[in-house]
Amino acid sequence: MTNTILKIDGLTVSYGKIAAVRDAAVEAKAGQIVTIIGPNGAGKSSLLKAIMGMVPSSGSVLYDGQRIGDLELEERVARGLILVPETRELFTDMSVHDNLVLGAYIHRADKVRNATELEKVYTLFPRLLERRDQAAGTMSGGERQMLALGRALMSRPKVLMLDEPSLGLAPIIVREIFQIIDRLRSMGVSTLLIEQNARAALNTADYAYVMETGDIVREGASGDLLHDEALTELYLGGEVGGTSHHPIAQ
Repeated sequence: MTNTILKIDGLTVSYGKIAAVRDAAVEAKAGQIVTIIGPNGAGKSSLLKAIMGMVPSSGSVLYDGQRIGDLELEERVARGLILVPETRELFTDMSVHDNLVLGAYIHRADKVRNATELEKVYTLFPRLLERRDQAAGTMSGGERQMLALGRALMSRPKVLMLDEPSLGLAPIIVREIFQIIDRLRSMGVSTLLIEQNARAALNTADYAYVMETGDIVREGASGDLLHDEALTELYLGGEVGGTSHHPIAQ
């Protein structure tokens, strides 16, 4: 597929006098995985929040052929633009099943389709089916991330934006999460992926942007950036942004 599903141009986000994002231009095509890598504080999360309309911003956000700058958050969600934040924001006292059902709240009237989507999620995440009656707050970090992804899929995303999905997870779970992200491509879901685990992100994505202190400083096919010596020295040497807590997935 070559049609563009999301196109951001001249996007700027400021907190007071501090510019978190400056004049950003990002594009994602239908069925494509696009990653934005860079150190902590680069403005990556602010960029995603601006796309969702969660923070004030200027510039153009074109989604599925339409400008959405004036749309409220709920309307963006209803149109299939979904964000899974770094904090995951699960209802910890509720069961896995009930968390998933809440993901389809915007489509609550379509019970037949929601049941079909729930079956798809349980097929994609067998562990969630095993723990369907378990309270979300009692699950491991990896399981909670799977639940956050599953709940997002219940919203029927056309574009799924993931903010640090591997954060704090063991290497074996990171690989599993990235395998699932890769499978989303074949399901026709476009993914905009924010990651400090640069190697895992570049190994999975089709296209990549590099962000530093609010500016997009590089972009290109993920394979090209993965083999770029200068970028490798900065981001793929086992540390990203001065931290080394992330495993480097192969």
